[in-house]
Parts: sequence; C-alpha cells; structure tokens
Amino acid sequence: MSAEAQKKRAGEKALDFISGGMAVGLGTGSTAEYFVRALAARVREGLKVETTATSLRTAALAEELGIVVKDLDAFSRLDITVDGADEVDPALRLIKGGGGALLREKIVAAASDAMIVIVDEAKMVETLGRFDLPVEVVPFGLAHTLRKIEEAARRVGCAGSGAQLRKLHSGEPFQTDGGHFIVDCACGAIPKPEDLAQSLSAIPGVVDHGLFIGLASKVIVGRDGSADILSE
Repeated sequence: MSAEAQKKRAGEKALDFISGGMAVGLGTGSTAEYFVRALAARVREGLKVETTATSLRTAALAEELGIVVKDLDAFSRLDITVDGADEVDPALRLIKGGGGALLREKIVAAASDAMIVIVDEAKMVETLGRFDLPVEVVPFGLAHTLRKIEEAARRVGCAGSGAQLRKLHSGEPFQTDGGHFIVDCACGAIPKPEDLAQSLSAIPGVVDHGLFIGLASKVIVGRDGSADILSE
C-alpha cells in the first residue's frame, strides 16, 4: 500500500472519534486533508459539527467542500483536533510544521480537549530528529536568532548540520499565515526533546517551534491492512 493510501486510511479512521455537536479543529497537511474530505462527506450526509481551521489553506478547502469554518475565538473550547505530524515517537511526542502552520496548529491543539494525530507508518520513529525541526521566527534579527537556535540544539546534544531559513522556489523567504519566517533545523537525533523545546522557547525572536509535547491524545497510524491506534 502506498503512503497516500495509508494517509487516507488514517484520516478516515479518525471519523470514529467525531460525533454530532462537536467543535472540531481541522489540521493542515496532506494527511489532514484526507480527514477534511472524509468529514465533508459526513457533513453532506447530515452530520452536524462546528469547526475551526489551523491554516488559511485548510479553511479554504473545508469551505469549498461545504464545511462551515469559524474563527477559533468563536469557541470557548474545542472537543477535538485532528491533525497530521511529520514525526511521532513512542511517547507520542511530535515534530510538526513541515507545512508551515505549526504556530496555529499548536494554538488549536492546546485549545482542544483531545488531539488525534493521523499519520502513515513512515512517520513513526524511535527518536525524533530525522525530519528537520521547523522553528517559527520573527524576521527582525534573523541571523542572531539562527545562531541562538543552533547553539540551543548543540547544548542538548544534537549533532546536526545547523539551521536554514526556509525559502520558496523564487528564493524569497517562506512566510507563515502570521507573517513570520520558518527556520528548518537539521538537528539529527534529538536526545532530549523536552530540554530542546524549553531552550528554543526561551530565545528572543523564536515565536514557537515544531516540538509538540504532551498534546497528542491518540495517534492513528495508517498501515497496509489496518489503522492502528496508539494512546498516551
């Protein structure tokens, strides 16, 4: 089974956790898109849910498919958020942000009673860090912030090749929906994700980072013949 088929299986399995009347956060990325499309089909069949989105791209897709999307501040809380991840370790710690929406994804996840993460099996790793860690930064003082990010990674034992500004094919910096830049940090293996998360959060100029720790309630892993569910 291809990775896309595994993503689709995981996205559709997440519907098992959705019931009428829920307030649902819609994630960003290729796997989350499969969930949004599956949810839209249920909405057309009569399922009543309220939603908010983690990115402008997801909001546009959901509305195109007939799902009403509201601003997060329209809700006092969300019942559940369904989102993808770039890596998941056995402790359900995540790297996210490959699509550039990590800040809004983290805000929505933190506003939710539960976060369901949907991935294909290639995203499961023993140790985080094979995927470059995205870090969202303000444009001002970028070179100084880059050096601080690299220093923080080295202090916690990461032996990677450093951090680079994410750019578009045009050569212009990639900008998030909030107008920030993304720095991709080639950490290599991250031996202490909690320590790195704390160090990055303390750097002036860092808005947030792609380490999601203590947020995932369940992970649905799409595999060739099943969709396995891992719990915290």
